[in-house]
This record gives sequence, structure tokens and C-alpha cells, in this order.
Amino acid sequence: MLRFITGLFIVLHGLVYLLYSGHSRRLFELRPGMAWTDGSWAFSKLLGDEVTRTLASVSYVLIAIGFVAGGIGLLTGQSWWQPVVVGAAAVSAILIILFWDGEMKMLDAKGGIGLLINLAILASLG
Repeated sequence: MLRFITGLFIVLHGLVYLLYSGHSRRLFELRPGMAWTDGSWAFSKLLGDEVTRTLASVSYVLIAIGFVAGGIGLLTGQSWWQPVVVGAAAVSAILIILFWDGEMKMLDAKGGIGLLINLAILASLG
């Protein structure tokens, strides 16, 4: 039962990254007036906000694939699931920090909760 709950949680965590991807591409707003990933401290000055949003969108789709595949691997008893989930969590944690705008406002909407989940995954599996 624990394997099922954990696998399902990992899959759902991955699907949230599709929301972040859609938001980054401006397909919809997660919150009114929220412009995240604009103003990324690491990328926006170098690449501009449009390219930064595209980079975030593509990255988050790949991370979603990693989490969903890893979660399905866990659910089906595959031996490769753990390194896939650890890799997705590590890359995701790094990218959330890099796409962050440096402001302490609305951290939950800027990936703060996802970052905490990724850190918990890394602590428990790494």
C-alpha cells in the first residue's frame, strides 16, 4: 500500500510541473498578475524573459516526464525508478532556485512547495 501511495504521489508531483510549464508559456495564469518565471535572477538578464520562459517551460515538461516515469516505475515494481526520481528531483530543485526571481513574496507560487517536496524526496531516497 505504501508503494502505491508513494508512486501515486510522485506521479502527481510530476503532473504539477505541467502546470508550471503552461504558466511559463503564458497559456494560463496560476494566480492573477503572477509573472513568474519573469525576472529570474540567473537567466533573465542574460537571456531575456521570453527565452527564460521557454527554457522553463521545456525544462518543466522534461521534469514532469521524469517524475511520471519514475512514479510509474515504482508502481510497476521496476528497479530503475529510484535514480529516475532522484534525478528529476535534483534537476527540479536546482531549476526552481535558478528560475526564482529573488523575491521572498509568494514563494508557494514560485515553486517553493515543490522545492520542499524535492528536498524531501532527495533526503529520503538519496
